[in-house]
Amino acid sequence: MKISVIQLNSQTNKQKNINEALSIASEAIKADAPDLIALPEMLSFCGGTEDEKKESAESIPLGVTTQALSKFAKDNKIYLHGGSYFESAGDKIYNTSLAFDKNGEIIAKYRKIHLFDITTPNGNDYRESDTVLPGSEIVSYKALNLSIGCSICYDLRFAELYLELAKQQVDIIMVPAAFTLQTGKDHWSTLLRARAIETQSYVVAPGQCGEFPDGDNGMRQTWGHSMIIDPWGNIVAQASDGPGWASAKIDEKYLKNIRSNVPVASHRVL
Repeated sequence: MKISVIQLNSQTNKQKNINEALSIASEAIKADAPDLIALPEMLSFCGGTEDEKKESAESIPLGVTTQALSKFAKDNKIYLHGGSYFESAGDKIYNTSLAFDKNGEIIAKYRKIHLFDITTPNGNDYRESDTVLPGSEIVSYKALNLSIGCSICYDLRFAELYLELAKQQVDIIMVPAAFTLQTGKDHWSTLLRARAIETQSYVVAPGQCGEFPDGDNGMRQTWGHSMIIDPWGNIVAQASDGPGWASAKIDEKYLKNIRSNVPVASHRVL
């Protein structure tokens, strides 16, 4: 299997963001012929006020983002991991990932479990739980002959989620993200590599890059550095600065050799 991670700079114009995402994905398909495209967190709406975030939320599967991703997967005969976007949930919303098969059918739905309620080192406050409800289900799905586990952005800091996915014997773990500049520059690649090493899985991490408007908080910055990491912890593909993509092959033989030579799964006692 070959995978392409798509790096975006999504803003608050939903249709423009969707068009940009699928345009870059089309370029990746033409250049690298991937079997699976992975999009970042907040692919169709990033930033805005609390009210704007709620207004951007969609029903699934009838929303415009879901329909556009489904059609793209079907038209291009590829698997598509739809990063994440806001799903309607009454007075609040979910931060939701969907995966699509080559026929455009939804094969997985994951709602972000860990919500980003922090103050960054430069004093910026983020309170995702003001608008977003947490998910509760650990989700994986099959693409070709590989098992793929789901996570989103801030989930990355919670090893217990990834160990549960390892117990499900996933081969690949998705981490679509909109990591902040402040946290990303110090923690992004370190945490991604740790998750790959401890689970002995490929980690696929498409991200948002650059600035986006965050309501009354002004402009925020995301880290980018979308990447694919092998189960030994090596970065095997990484996007350049700005919107774009990076691609890598998932080597099943290499994956099996690592798990055979260092049989962590059979040694786990907790």
